[in-house]
Amino acid sequence: MYPEHLTMPMEKDLTDYGFQGLKSSEEVSEVLNKKEGTVLVVVNSVCGCAAGNCRPGVKMASQNDKLPDVLATVFAGVDKEAVNKARDFMLPYPPSSPSIALFKDGNLVHFLERHHIEGNTADAIAANLKMAFDKFC
Repeated sequence: MYPEHLTMPMEKDLTDYGFQGLKSSEEVSEVLNKKEGTVLVVVNSVCGCAAGNCRPGVKMASQNDKLPDVLATVFAGVDKEAVNKARDFMLPYPPSSPSIALFKDGNLVHFLERHHIEGNTADAIAANLKMAFDKFC
């Protein structure tokens, strides 16, 4: 587990941009058990690809005309309970951080694993998410 004071700026990079920080399994369940609407969940991380590709790409995508009803984030290595619960909803995909999941009406409809993020640019990630938003939101 990472010290919260070290990860706070990385978390704020998304929460200051309108993402709801989910800190407990109950908060994750409350958001993801809804059977109507769309939810984007970003599994945030301290790694370089989260800082250089994931967070900037997600923020760019959140400027799209069509957006999920809820933008949320959990932080791997910090909010263990919340991350584990979010990953339950992301099955059958294996645990991956960072990762990005889009849910529609309670179903996982689009997912970017670390290997989709790590080798891509923020622009490519944003373009991928914008296409998913246009299709599902």
